[in-house]
Amino acid sequence: MRATLLHRPREPLALADLPEPKAGAGALRIRVEACAVCRTDLHVADGELAEPKLPLILGHQIVGRTDEGRRVGVPWLGWTCGVCAYCRSGRENLCDRARFTGYTIDGGYAEICVADERYCFPMPDEYSAEEAAPLLCAGLIGFRAYRMAGEGKRLGFYGFGSAAQILAQVARADGREVYAFTRDGDVAAQALAREMGAVWAGGSGERQALDAAIIFAPAGALVPAALRNVVKGGTVVCAGIHMSDIPTFPYELLWSERAVRSVANLTRRDGQDFFARLKTLPIRTRRTIYPLERANDALAALRSGELVGTAVLRTED
Repeated sequence: MRATLLHRPREPLALADLPEPKAGAGALRIRVEACAVCRTDLHVADGELAEPKLPLILGHQIVGRTDEGRRVGVPWLGWTCGVCAYCRSGRENLCDRARFTGYTIDGGYAEICVADERYCFPMPDEYSAEEAAPLLCAGLIGFRAYRMAGEGKRLGFYGFGSAAQILAQVARADGREVYAFTRDGDVAAQALAREMGAVWAGGSGERQALDAAIIFAPAGALVPAALRNVVKGGTVVCAGIHMSDIPTFPYELLWSERAVRSVANLTRRDGQDFFARLKTLPIRTRRTIYPLERANDALAALRSGELVGTAVLRTED
């Protein structure tokens, strides 16, 4: 099969011909149709997430078909032990022994992948592979962050990319107002935000009164910026797996029962709830399609900030 391999962080992915993987007990062999590109892939490739499996096939937003013809999706959380206190209490996303697709398990930047059947989701027929792929992480982990933000009406999104464009549509359907904060001058991202239902879009340093904020961009400096905008009792949710250091800020910003919390991975229940919601809420996404051979170009577009929406790798012509 064709695959792209990360041999060492901070080096380009290498296209390779590899033996087709075999599925052991409890696993599915999946012919990949599409794999969306996530900022976490970039963090792994750039060495910001330590100790990946090497060599590694990146990619954890996978849509494809099993050898038996079932259409499934493969997310970031690829395996948990099932017996620790976290797993037994429904918090499998915190399992200390967890393994992750495209990080400690080979992922979907390939023609074929193997995944634990317990952690695969049936994919809705209403979505093409390209449409469904971003739902597997941008959608799922974004949905977990969205629920952690509480039920306030005015919701701020810091960074408007793959996850935010999905969650803006969910928020709008729930009757909430979305305020989109982007890099200063990023008119393309701000236009996408308005297209997806945001009532306001502007630079990350601007002021708006928010009931809660979700930070999708991996910039720690956005935490105090978001706290300045969140009203008393509000929550700032850090939705990324990796973020640069958070600068010091005065306690005054946190006081009045404001909260800062992180989101770690996802649970299978998150996926079940999210895909159940999509049965009555069609989601559309802005996508740029790349062939598998151009995976490095997709990562470069994401790294530079020129990508608007989501990059998706196609493994079939």
